[in-house]
Amino acid sequence: MPDFEQAPGDAATPRAPRPAGQTDDKPAKAPSPRHQNRVAAMQFLYMAEVNTPTELAASLYDFFHNREHPRDFYAFAESLASGAWEKREAVDATIREHAKNWSFDRIAKVDLAILRLAIYELLFRRDIPPIVSINEAIDLSKEFSTPDSKRFINGILDKLKGTLDRPLRTADV
Repeated sequence: MPDFEQAPGDAATPRAPRPAGQTDDKPAKAPSPRHQNRVAAMQFLYMAEVNTPTELAASLYDFFHNREHPRDFYAFAESLASGAWEKREAVDATIREHAKNWSFDRIAKVDLAILRLAIYELLFRRDIPPIVSINEAIDLSKEFSTPDSKRFINGILDKLKGTLDRPLRTADV
């Protein structure tokens, strides 16, 4: 059912749906460029899982070339997507290790893309604080998946967080 706005004496007119988290008293906060890049990286990983690229560089170029922002805006996303895809064997082994009592094949493809991105960041991107990677993964799951997925993703990342050999709130630069 659409939201309706009605001025006194006017007929109700449909209002565009509000972005998640926006209330009448606060305008929606624009997503950060880093978050937009993570969304794009997750979308590439989802696409690559569904339709395995034959040539990674060409697939990355095609995917990031025709997006909302200029291609150089997505440099961070391309780095994340490329790294996560190239390290997916190690990342998938980590998912299998921490997803106890859960068949890898049963993981929803969008959840798998989110997990691959976050675990790649946790294991291979020491320039990103682990807490940031985990929070971003939770945000992506809220935005693109189900409430149950949020708990599943958080559970796996929380188990992995306990095994890391670095500070959780700072980057190793």
